[in-house]
Amino acid sequence: MEKFFGLKERGTTVRTEVLAGLTTFLTMAYITFVNPAILSDAGMDFGAVFVATCVAAAFGSLVMGLFANYPIALAPGMGLNAYFAYAVVLGMGIAWQAALGAVFVSGILFVIISVLPLREWIINAIPRSLKLAISAGIGLFLGIIALKNAGIVVDNPATLVGLGDLTSWPAILAMLGFVVMVALDWRRVPGAVIIGILVVTLIGVLLGVSEFKGVVSLPPDPLPTFLQLDIAGALQLGLVTIVFAFLFVDFFDTAGTLIGVSHRAGLLDSKGRLPRLRRALIADSSASIAGSLLGTSTTTSYIESAAGIKAGGRTGLTAVVVAGLFLACLLFSPLAQTVPGYATAPALLFVACLMARGLAELDWEDVSEYAPAVVTAITMPLTFSIADGIGFGFVTYAAIKLLAGRPQDCSVAVYLVAVLFIAKFAWIGG
Repeated sequence: MEKFFGLKERGTTVRTEVLAGLTTFLTMAYITFVNPAILSDAGMDFGAVFVATCVAAAFGSLVMGLFANYPIALAPGMGLNAYFAYAVVLGMGIAWQAALGAVFVSGILFVIISVLPLREWIINAIPRSLKLAISAGIGLFLGIIALKNAGIVVDNPATLVGLGDLTSWPAILAMLGFVVMVALDWRRVPGAVIIGILVVTLIGVLLGVSEFKGVVSLPPDPLPTFLQLDIAGALQLGLVTIVFAFLFVDFFDTAGTLIGVSHRAGLLDSKGRLPRLRRALIADSSASIAGSLLGTSTTTSYIESAAGIKAGGRTGLTAVVVAGLFLACLLFSPLAQTVPGYATAPALLFVACLMARGLAELDWEDVSEYAPAVVTAITMPLTFSIADGIGFGFVTYAAIKLLAGRPQDCSVAVYLVAVLFIAKFAWIGG
C-alpha cells in the first residue's frame, strides 16, 4: 500500500487517509438522499436511482483513487441532476432514457477530450468570469428548486413566482434544516449537511408529517434504470445543446475542482499545474459513462473532497475509503426513502449558497467582464436551463467585447461557441 499510493512521499499514513476518507464521505453522503429524490421527480424509480447513485459514486471514487491517485471523491453532481430532471425531462418533455443517453454521449466526448492535448486549450480558452458565472448560476438554479420543493416559493399567475405558506410544516422544517446546516458548518462539524437532513427527517416523522420506512434492508432492484439509456434518442438534433451542457459543465466543474482541491493539498507542481491531469479527467469522465449505464445523471468530482484534504488526505487511498463507504450505503435504502423532499430542500439551498460565492471573485471594476457573467448566472434559474444560461453568457460576452473594441479578449473558442448558440436560439429555439 505504501508503494502503490506513495504514502511516505506525501507525508501521510494509512490511519490519516482512512480518517480523511470518512470525513469526505460525511460531507457528501447527502447525495444518497438528494439524488434519488430529484431524479424520481423525473419518473425514475427511487430505489434503482439510489443504487445507481451509490455504485456510481463508489466506481468514480475508486477509479480516481487507484488510477489517478488523488484524494478526490466523485458522485452524481448537484446542479446537473436538477437540470436533468426539471429542465430536460420535465421542462422539455424528453424521456429520461434519452436524457441518460445524453449523459453517456457527453461522457464519451469527455474521455476523448481528456486523452487529447485539446483539454489544455479548452480549459485555458474560456474566460474566467464565465467559469465563475456558470458555477454561481447553477447555484442559483439549485436555490430556486430548493425553495420550490420546500413550498416557500410557489407559482403565481400575475408575478410568475410568489411566497408560499410559511406556516406549513414542510416550509418550517425546511427553514430549520437550512439554519442547522449553516450553523454546524460554521462550527466546522463534519457532515453538517447530512446531520441537518436527518434532524429534519426525524422531526417530520415524530410530527407525523412524513412516514418512517425503516433503516436497513437488502439493496433495491437496480433493473428499472440499469442499461435503460436511449443513446439513439440522445443523438437527435434537438438534444445537441443538452449534451453540450452536460459536457461543458462537467468538464469545467471537474477541472476547477481538481485544481482548487489539489492546490489546498499542495499537490500542484512548481508551475501551478496538476500532475496526472489526464488520468484525473479520464477517471471523472469514465464515472459519468458508468453512471449513465447504471441509471443516474452526470457523475463528477466533489469540492467536498477539500474536507478530507483538510483532515490530512493526500493520496488515492482517501478516495478508495470513500468508495467503500458508498458501497456500504446500499444497505440503507429504507432510510433514504424515509427522507422527504422538505428535508433535502435545505441541502440544495445550502449547496446553492456555496456555489454562488463565485460571483464575489468577478472583476467588478470591468463591466465587460461582470455584465455577461451576471446575465449568465441569472438566466439559468429564470429559464430553468443551464444550457440556455451558458448560451446567453457566451453570446453577450462575445458581442460586448466586439462592440467595446476589445475583440482580443475573446479566444477563437469563445466566438465559435457564441456563433453556435446564436444558431441554436435562431433555428432550434430555447
